[in-house]
Amino acid sequence: MSSSIPDEPKASLRVGVIGAGVMGTNHGRVLAGLPGVTLVGIVDPLPEHRKRAAELIGCPTFATVDELLLAGVEAVTIAAPTHLHHEVALACIARGVHVLVEKPIASTVEEGREIVAAARKAGVTLMVGHVERFNPAVAAIKQAIRDEDILSIGITRVGPFPPRMSNVGVVIDLAVHDIDLIRWFTESEITQVQPQLSSAVAEREDIALLQFRTASGVLAHINTNWLTPFKARNVTVATRGKYVMGDLLTRQVTECFGFKADGSYSMRHLPVGHDEPLRAELMSFVSAVRSRSAPAVSGEEGVASLEIAIQCLEPAGKAAVETMPKPRRAAG
Repeated sequence: MSSSIPDEPKASLRVGVIGAGVMGTNHGRVLAGLPGVTLVGIVDPLPEHRKRAAELIGCPTFATVDELLLAGVEAVTIAAPTHLHHEVALACIARGVHVLVEKPIASTVEEGREIVAAARKAGVTLMVGHVERFNPAVAAIKQAIRDEDILSIGITRVGPFPPRMSNVGVVIDLAVHDIDLIRWFTESEITQVQPQLSSAVAEREDIALLQFRTASGVLAHINTNWLTPFKARNVTVATRGKYVMGDLLTRQVTECFGFKADGSYSMRHLPVGHDEPLRAELMSFVSAVRSRSAPAVSGEEGVASLEIAIQCLEPAGKAAVETMPKPRRAAG
């Protein structure tokens, strides 16, 4: 007789979060509820941020990255300000810790490439947090255009000025999401960039109209700003056989197809899942770490999208920036 030995349960993956702002606190909340994950704690130098994280999540907090590393972590998510990504990621990678770093991967392409090279040399998983890829509406659009001959992509991502924002404009804060989506939808590199930028009420660009052409010939544009009083996130994709419209906030995706010579066509609403994008993203990261498989968004992809975003800003982008007169406040 042969006896079978049951598989031993996998040990819980010890994960930490670096940065306890809005995004970092959300990372902590989600990780605390993931099966097979132990949230070791959250790092933030600000006592008020640590206090809020402790109250909302009930996890340990640390003032420094070194304290978190000494507590024993196998993986971290980095949701600190962008200018700290390079230093923090390299420190974690040097200790053999797997890393998910929020978009953009770094402040510069050179820093991003250094992070990628360090992770490759250390043999650790590096994933970039382009969370829109995990939006169920985006997944439905991607599925709808699979094997289609894509002609054009239009993306609108607008909303009011975020008080938290200080060191970047709309291109790095918002448009980098959609640069990544254009590359992902087309599975092609962006080869031409035509930016039109304006600084209307903020110190940095708060309006951006960006046009692109991919190596595969797809024309794409992004309309983004911080001047709209409400949030809007819309994607349209035209192919030779269909036209797909998606609202990334309401998660409604509609497909137009069967075009006739008389101008008639058919429409249908596509099924869309209900997963929380951040939860799906973090589950994907944990799975990549456990299986030692390629992450959903590689460091190289994060660097490529950052490089296009920076091309929109300089040097050619700078020439396109027009500083508009700031509105005068009413007297009285």
